[in-house]
Amino acid sequence: MPNQNPTTGMLLALVTALFWGALPIAMKQAVEVMAPFTIVWYRFVTASLGLGLWLYWRKQLPVPKALGVAGGISLILASIGLAGNFVLFNSALEYLNPPVVQVIIQLAPVILLLSSVWVFKEKLGRHQIIGVTCLLLGLLLFFNERLVELFTSFTGYTRGVMLAVLAALVWVIYGLAQKLMLKYFSSPQILLMIYVICALMLTPVASPEQILLMDQRQLGMLAFCCINTLVGYGAFAEAMARWQASQVSAVITLAPLFTILFVDLASLIWPEFFAAAALNVLGYVGAVVVVSGAMFCAIGHKLIGQHK
Repeated sequence: MPNQNPTTGMLLALVTALFWGALPIAMKQAVEVMAPFTIVWYRFVTASLGLGLWLYWRKQLPVPKALGVAGGISLILASIGLAGNFVLFNSALEYLNPPVVQVIIQLAPVILLLSSVWVFKEKLGRHQIIGVTCLLLGLLLFFNERLVELFTSFTGYTRGVMLAVLAALVWVIYGLAQKLMLKYFSSPQILLMIYVICALMLTPVASPEQILLMDQRQLGMLAFCCINTLVGYGAFAEAMARWQASQVSAVITLAPLFTILFVDLASLIWPEFFAAAALNVLGYVGAVVVVSGAMFCAIGHKLIGQHK
């Protein structure tokens, strides 16, 4: 492919991981005074305008009529899945610290992988089985101090974990539906249509006037959340165009580690606003194992192949 440029692809994938790693930290601040539905509505409206102008400038605006009935159903399912993911992710942050939510959300690509085996009859490789096993083991290590609480009582922490797991599950609906739509449109065109539909769906439940309750710090965090949607997904799409998908996926799995790093740094600089990641040694080891498992799912076949 003429656009292949591994160096640029790697840098763009790192930008995606950095932005996605910082996202839950900013949303945690914004959700203090703004409802999750409203934050997500602002993100989708901003993304619709930004991506719409970019595609208009490139004369690549999608024509929805080309979807047909099957494509239209896929578009609706993808929109419901992504809107649900954004809202549930934000809602989980009302109960959990950003690193916890970011680690749990690593279930999403792994469940998508397993779902693709079932829906699209794709083969499940040995490296993927190893990766999924590592991810599940990593989650047990990550939650080592809260396992009893998770399974024996329905506290706010448990509620937050359940919301984050649901966020991962509904993202899989988005991922599968988008995969079906790729036969009709490019990724940016699909995202634009999804963003517009999501913004329209959330308009009745959004309260835009809540922005007046925000101070400068919270406004800045909301603005970052909105920009993050454009830059994060934009960099991701461009990285996929310039580098192998498996390697892009492997780099993006670093997002939870960036979240933990950013939270710990922010707690040192602004201790009045940010709390450090409350993890013991096993918790940090678990986070690394989760990331390693997700990464092995993406590029493990190369490592096993080289070993052979």
